[in-house]
Amino acid sequence: QVQLVESGGGLVQPGGSLRLSCAASGFTFSRHTMRWFRQAPGKERELVASITSSGGSTNYADSVKGRFTISRDDALNTVYLQMNSLKPDDTAVYYCNVIRLSQFYWGQGTQVTVSS
Repeated sequence: QVQLVESGGGLVQPGGSLRLSCAASGFTFSRHTMRWFRQAPGKERELVASITSSGGSTNYADSVKGRFTISRDDALNTVYLQMNSLKPDDTAVYYCNVIRLSQFYWGQGTQVTVSS
């Protein structure tokens, strides 16, 4: 049974930093691309960042390039999202995602609020 559990969200001032974590289980983590999505109130869920198996390649949404870094620790079955220089527009619920056997799996999400 695939499980994804996000943590690390919270309230931060503009310009601040947060690191999100997603602990995965129920599948062979090291063999799968992992993704972070986010969904702001009234908006569609959008892809923020992805990292291929073994961390060989990463991709980012234009809105977060240069500020966010995705990484993974296959020994811990965990994917991270380091978020720096946060802006109010980054306020959203952040979700971890994996696609396995053509099925999308999501965590419960973690709220990130950027406000002074």
